[in-house]
Amino acid sequence: MKKLLLVTLTILALTLGLAFVNPDYVSPVEKVVEAAAPAVVKIDVETTAKISPFDPFTEDFFKRFFGEIPFAEKKAEALGSGFIFDADGYILTNEHVVHNADQIKVTLLDGSKYDAKYVGGDEELDIAVIKIDPDGQQLPVLEIGDSDSLKIGEWAIAIGNPLGFQHTVTLGVISATGRQIPKPDGNGYYSNLIQTDAAINPGNSGGPLLNIHGQVVGINTAIVSPQYGTTLGFAIPINVAMRFVDTIIKGIPIQKAYLGVYVSTVTESTAKSLGLKVDTGALVTDVIKDSPAEKAGIKTQDVIVNFNGLDIHSSDELVAAVHNYPAGSKVSITLNRFGKKITLNVELGYQDNAEGKKTQEKYQDDKLGLVVDNILPGDREELSIPQEISGVIVRDVLKNSYASRMGMSKGDVIVMISVNGKQEEVSSLEDYKKVVSEFKKGDYVALIVLREGVRYIASFRYY
Repeated sequence: MKKLLLVTLTILALTLGLAFVNPDYVSPVEKVVEAAAPAVVKIDVETTAKISPFDPFTEDFFKRFFGEIPFAEKKAEALGSGFIFDADGYILTNEHVVHNADQIKVTLLDGSKYDAKYVGGDEELDIAVIKIDPDGQQLPVLEIGDSDSLKIGEWAIAIGNPLGFQHTVTLGVISATGRQIPKPDGNGYYSNLIQTDAAINPGNSGGPLLNIHGQVVGINTAIVSPQYGTTLGFAIPINVAMRFVDTIIKGIPIQKAYLGVYVSTVTESTAKSLGLKVDTGALVTDVIKDSPAEKAGIKTQDVIVNFNGLDIHSSDELVAAVHNYPAGSKVSITLNRFGKKITLNVELGYQDNAEGKKTQEKYQDDKLGLVVDNILPGDREELSIPQEISGVIVRDVLKNSYASRMGMSKGDVIVMISVNGKQEEVSSLEDYKKVVSEFKKGDYVALIVLREGVRYIASFRYY
């Protein structure tokens, strides 16, 4: 009946001199989706959070008289996207999708479900690799494109699982490249992002942004929703992710690059007072001795305005841009030296100056609830920690701990610990371990902490 109706309508249209427009047309987007969608996966994550039954004041009281707090465990679920980029079952996604996951489940377009294991990732870059076992099955794989060659206005196709709706396709264009936006938690910047008007929503995170050839050019990672309701989508350039993928798969700690400068953001007042000839950029306030910057000829009061093709407007943007490259990368840096534009070729160094042989010695201190480490040259550059300052740097703060209740945060530097009036210098991780290991119940403890150049004291009674 339907066929008869279609034939009748067609004859009628021809009789009246009408015809369908582009009757044989097939959308190139349709072909992209047909080829790419099978390799896009839905990621379901289960995590466990420890919840204290008390408020902070009651908790201190309970600890004083009864000892350990009986934390309750609460299961939480999260949803994200990812894509298979290797036939052995390796999947790229965002670190924030799978961070601290107890269980990761992957679902393919055909309904196949797999248990996945976390291979590795990086919070700052927000990239992660997970793996499924294909068990002899031939897995669909996405082709990796070249995000450096993207042009404004070319097609952009996002595939993911927004709001739990599996394998949703949205279409738009590349709106901009080289975008820098603050991270939602306020801890640094996303650097060199791709901006698109293809709709991206919660659940799209980790999914691919594709070009019209079906190649991955980005990993969807963030949205910005201004007060007027327009939502902007952002993706990590695939070239950035692929610089680190082999290292992650091999289980080698990521060695992000180190330039070796202390910088601040150029403001109108600094530009006028110093006689700078630019009103934006990263002002070099000091150069670390024997660093890549010094070897390349960068000097104090130079203003870095471009890093390997990416325009730099602030110190935070420069730090984020440097960390988008692994140690040993060769880049070009353009600076303004009192009106003279200079471009230098720089080979970026290792954050610990050990050519990648030494890895960070992170130590988790369960007494105070801190993950601490020795200060690396890269930390001094990123946080402007003077060379004369020694101590241990906070890499993470555990929830419901002494440290979290005292308001400590990543990047804090502990320079001294005082116990019952006796002050102990903390020059290294070994110093820290020794002092903390000797804490006794009832001790009065004070941590002398350096944060953004200002010292403050965090004190408490240890139980």
